Amino acid sequence: MPEFTAKDVKSLRDATGAGMMDAKKALTEADGDRDRAAQILREKGLSKVATLEDRENTQGSVAVAREGSTVALVELKSETDFSAKAADFVELTQRLANAVLADGEDAVDALQGAIDDIKIAKKENIELGVVARFDAAAGNGVDAYTHMQDGRGTNGVIIEIAGADDETTHEIALHCAFAKPDALTREEIDPALVERAREGFEALTIKEGKPEQAIPKIVDGRLNSWYAERVLPEQGLFGDKQTVQERLGEATIVRFVQAYIGG
Repeated sequence: MPEFTAKDVKSLRDATGAGMMDAKKALTEADGDRDRAAQILREKGLSKVATLEDRENTQGSVAVAREGSTVALVELKSETDFSAKAADFVELTQRLANAVLADGEDAVDALQGAIDDIKIAKKENIELGVVARFDAAAGNGVDAYTHMQDGRGTNGVIIEIAGADDETTHEIALHCAFAKPDALTREEIDPALVERAREGFEALTIKEGKPEQAIPKIVDGRLNSWYAERVLPEQGLFGDKQTVQERLGEATIVRFVQAYIGG
């Protein structure tokens, strides 16, 4: 009979969220080895929640970490806002962001065990969403913004801009949070999506009875407006007439990344 105490069982239970009897059985199976017992519980728990992987997980939390010109963003997805607002969930999201800041995007792999544990404890389809780290080039501005709601990040942005001051860079980051752009350039948008939009505008224009010779120009105009809703430099700054690029002048957006709950 392996040697372990009631205190060992309680410690394992507290660490894994398993029931008392399950923790005791795992310690027995592991000959009293706590780490091995925890792994046994994790594997059993994961097998039970494997069926959750097809369930929708549009809730979650977003965290940002920054040190100088290096910024990291991580999104951890969940099924319910109840889980996403919990202290352990928010704390894990920030731990993931801190790890990415310190060691790069692959650093999340080292915390997969912690993600598995919270998946078991919450009994939800919990998984990573957006994971990104920017190391801004020398002379470029970088900014990060996180919108907080009920104690968790619900909308996070990182942006790098060449040729803009810090105030302007921050302003564009805030705009991204507001406008939720899909892409930095038109070329980044899925061509199939563009083609469907064009076909829809053409059908609408024909239905409106516009002169046949005017249809191509009208469709192009509507498609340009469609792009302007999705492509960051073409968007109206905070919905106004001035575009983001007009606000930037000679400055250029190098890259941006965004994660928002429900996105």
